[in-house]
Amino acid sequence: MKFLLRLSSPRRRPGPFAGRVPLSARDPGLRRDDARGWRALALATVLFLSAVPALAIGVDEPMADPAMEAKARDIARGLRCLVCQNQSIEDSNAPLAADLRHIVRERLAAGEDEAAIQKYLVDRYGEWVLMRPPFEPATYALWFGPAALLLTGVGVILWRRRHPATVPEAEALTAEERARLDRLLKDEDPA
Repeated sequence: MKFLLRLSSPRRRPGPFAGRVPLSARDPGLRRDDARGWRALALATVLFLSAVPALAIGVDEPMADPAMEAKARDIARGLRCLVCQNQSIEDSNAPLAADLRHIVRERLAAGEDEAAIQKYLVDRYGEWVLMRPPFEPATYALWFGPAALLLTGVGVILWRRRHPATVPEAEALTAEERARLDRLLKDEDPA
């Protein structure tokens, strides 16, 4: 560390102004403040660069058994990220999704099956955590709603084709109305 700090201290090379008294010689406090600034900058740079490799390390550690890892990934694809809401925890980069993937791997390694893991997460977060809701009376609208809307739309289109809108025919003008119309068209005064 002293090597880096020594490198960061300002060194003056002799140049065209070598005979002049440097500003730091006139004010001894300036040299000390200048060195502190360089040291602080060097320290900040070292700390920043030492943190960069930590960003490259993934949070998820794959399981030792490839079959178990594939099963963990399959389970994670069926669970919704509660932060992103439209992504599975397998696809999400949110910290909560990483925690949920870790829980799935831990419970799978402990010997639990997919149903037990899903039940555990549903008990904690509700049925919203499932990408595919269960098929039960409370979710029939989710399962049958899109098909019902599609069939309703097709039915309306077919009904409109078979029963086109009827436009009432215009009644014929009486002789008096025809004469008034002729006068208006000729710019005559109707009175």
